[in-house]
Order: sequence, then structure tokens, then C-alpha cells
Amino acid sequence: MLRSIMQCGVLIMRYGGIILGALMLSGCGAASAVVDLATLPVRGASKVVDAATVSQSERDQQRGQDIRRREERLGELDREYEKQSRRCAEGNDEACRKRDAAYAEIRTLLPGVPYEPR
Repeated sequence: MLRSIMQCGVLIMRYGGIILGALMLSGCGAASAVVDLATLPVRGASKVVDAATVSQSERDQQRGQDIRRREERLGELDREYEKQSRRCAEGNDEACRKRDAAYAEIRTLLPGVPYEPR
């Protein structure tokens, strides 16, 4: 009545019932599919953890980029400060305000840039 078919270590009954046989057969596609399904949540979670965590080398790289950006901004501000200082010395009041604003920003950025003796 119920005819069964043996496929790759799994006994599949004709009317939809499945009796699992030897799933540990290495050549069995069904066994690897079951193992893949079983390990899928673990692999997915590990990828999420890898994406969420930052390694020490990545932190160092990010810190270096931040310092370079601040150094570039300090260079721009220094040039602006010098330019506005010359104009301020000529009597331009607007230039004096811009010079003071540049100096204030320089003072806020300086603590974030490491000192390198020359």
C-alpha cells in the first residue's frame, strides 16, 4: 500500500511522510541541505557581529584619518588667519572679525592634533 522510496539515506514515503535515515552520508545532497539550514542562523549572526564590531586596526586607521582632516583644516585656517591679519593691519574691520573667528577655531582644533616635535 504505502510504497517507499530510498533516496540518499532518506526514506521518503509515497504519501508525504518522511522518515529520516542516515543524514550523515557525505555525498547526500539532502544531508548537506539540512546542515546548511541548521548552520544558517549561526553564519548570519557571525556576519552581523563582524559588521557591527570594529577591529583595532580599523580604529587606528579612522583615528589617523580624523587627525589628517584636522591638520588640513588647521592649515586652511592658518592661511586664512595670515591673510585676514594682513587685511586687518590695513584697517579692514571685517578682516579683523574673520581673523578672530579663524583664531578661535584654531584654538578649538589644536587639542585634537597630536604634537610632533621637529
